Amino acid sequence: MNYTAVIRTLGTAGDKYQALLDSLNKQTIQPSKILVYIAEGYSIPKETIGKEQYIYVKKGMVSQRALPYTEVNTEYILFLDDDLSFPENTVERMIELLQREHADMISPDIFPNASRPFFAEVMMRLSGRMCARRNDDYWGYKVMRNSGYSYNASPIKEIYQSQTNAGACFLCSKENFLKIHFEEELWLDKADYPMGEDQVMYYKMYLMGLKILTWYKHGFVHLDGGENMHPEKKKKVIYADFRFKTIFWHRFIYLPDKCGWSKIWSIVAIAYTFLFTLLISLLKGKIDIFKLKFKAMKDAVHFIKSEEYRALPLIKKVVR
Repeated sequence: MNYTAVIRTLGTAGDKYQALLDSLNKQTIQPSKILVYIAEGYSIPKETIGKEQYIYVKKGMVSQRALPYTEVNTEYILFLDDDLSFPENTVERMIELLQREHADMISPDIFPNASRPFFAEVMMRLSGRMCARRNDDYWGYKVMRNSGYSYNASPIKEIYQSQTNAGACFLCSKENFLKIHFEEELWLDKADYPMGEDQVMYYKMYLMGLKILTWYKHGFVHLDGGENMHPEKKKKVIYADFRFKTIFWHRFIYLPDKCGWSKIWSIVAIAYTFLFTLLISLLKGKIDIFKLKFKAMKDAVHFIKSEEYRALPLIKKVVR
C-alpha cells in the first residue's frame, strides 16, 4: 500500500519534530511523500531528513487539516501531528490491521485514560464528562448523548471499533477523508482555544458509516509532556469546552436523530450535564467559573441561531 505522510505544524516543536521525521525515515514501508502543512507566518523549521515538502496554509487545527490534498497522489494518507515518535514497523502494522478488519480508518490510542481514584471516577461519571466502561469486547471510544465520551477502561484486544479518539495520528484513504467535508467544520477554529476538532472529525466519519478502529498495542510516544496551565489559559479551555459541547450536541447528536423519543432523551442528557456542572461551580463558590460556563453556552446558542450555522449542510446519519 502506498501512502503519503502529511504533518500539520507551526514549525516550533524542535527536537520533537525531528523525532517524528526520524520515525518516518525508519519505517519498513516508506511514505511516497512527506508533506508538511505549516501555518502562514511561521518559519520553516531547521529540523529535517531532507525529504519534506512544505506548504503554507491558514493557521488552525481544522484549517491545517481540512485541505483538498491536491498534492497527494497516493490512495492512503498518514495524518500526523508534529510531536510523535513510533517504532519502525508502525505503518506496516497499521496497514495490516486496516486491511484485516476491512476498516476505513485506524488510529492509535495515544492518550490513554489514566486510572483515577474511585471518587474522581464517580464525579467524572456523574458530571457526564467521561465514563469508564469495563468488560466491553467491542467498543474502544464512544460518544455519549451529552457530548461527552466513554472509554474502554480494560482493553485486552489489540484493536476495537470506536466513534471518537485523539487525532494526533490516523491512517485512512484520501477518498474517505475528503468524503466527510471537514472544511464545513471551520467554525471550530474560531474559538480562542482549539477544542473538539478530533471528536467532530471521528464522529462525522462514524455517522457517515465509516468503520473506525482504535489501536491499543502500538508503541507510539507523545513527546509533548504538557504544561501547567496558568489561570487565564485554564479559563480559555473551560470556555472553549462548554461552547464546543453545546454546538457539537446540537449539530451531531440532536439534529441527525430522527426519533422523537430519542431526541427528548438527548435533551434530558445535555440539560442534566449542564445543570450539574453549573451547580458544582456554585457549590464550590467559583462564581467566575459559573459565569464563564454560562457565557460559553449562551454564545454557543447564539451561534446556533446564526445564519452562518444555518448555512452548514446537515449531517445525515447512515443506518447500519
